[in-house]
Amino acid sequence: MWKRNRSWLWPTIFILPAVILFGVVIVWSSLQSLWISLHQWDGLGPKVWVGIDNYRELFRDPQFFTALKNNVIWLVMFMLAPPLGLAIALLVNQKIAGMRFAKSLFFTPLVLASVAVGVVFTWVYTPRFGLLALAYSAFGAEAPALLSDPDLVTFAIVGAALWPQIAFCMILYLAGLNNLSEELIGAGRVDGAKGWDMLRHVVLPQLKEVTFIAIAITAIGALRSFDMISVMTQGGPFGSSSVLAYEMYEQSIFSYRFGYGAAIAAVLFVIMLVFIGWYLSRIMRAEDLR
Repeated sequence: MWKRNRSWLWPTIFILPAVILFGVVIVWSSLQSLWISLHQWDGLGPKVWVGIDNYRELFRDPQFFTALKNNVIWLVMFMLAPPLGLAIALLVNQKIAGMRFAKSLFFTPLVLASVAVGVVFTWVYTPRFGLLALAYSAFGAEAPALLSDPDLVTFAIVGAALWPQIAFCMILYLAGLNNLSEELIGAGRVDGAKGWDMLRHVVLPQLKEVTFIAIAITAIGALRSFDMISVMTQGGPFGSSSVLAYEMYEQSIFSYRFGYGAAIAAVLFVIMLVFIGWYLSRIMRAEDLR
């Protein structure tokens, strides 16, 4: 019996632990979170059923829309990471003396913890003695207090978070550039392609899958933004830099409103589900074409 069924038994045995882990950590946790979002709960006492009241309150809360707007800003600005990562990858991929050292410098932010990056940029943005203040003082100007300005603080944090994200995209594109087809590049040269034409018609089409992965991971990373905000501003000033993930954390941990926090988590999950669905559909379509 074992020999007759081993063609599907072995794959099942190997994949079963991952399926169980995914089911418990992701699926069961998500369902629990959705159930909690329908209750009023302080995390310790009994849960009180309130139906969709947490969602009604959420969509009447101006802070929710501030956090949602900041998530959109994160998402739009983070889309700069793939093209900038590609540009740097093309630069450091050149066979020029010193490029290995330059490559290691661009790689540095990727190995730093997000908390460390946040601390570094908090110092950079410090109005009196930060690096930004030194740059402004060189032109006789005074640096703006970016982290204290409700209109600029989100852009400042996203600027800091872009640093490691660009490095991540650069690594992806470097791996893609090292796997380009020499035959296609040679054929392009025979046809007279060079410079921008070579990049547009020969190189970029071969980097299509890498670009797709870079965009998908960058979008999901933007929606998961939390640690940089926690380190640099804790959502301030006056909640102006908060995003949905941080709002969920603040409502659950500091305000003991786990039901309301779970409702925010459910909304964030639905938004991320759009990108995850798009990502999985593209992956499955690519698999079908092979």
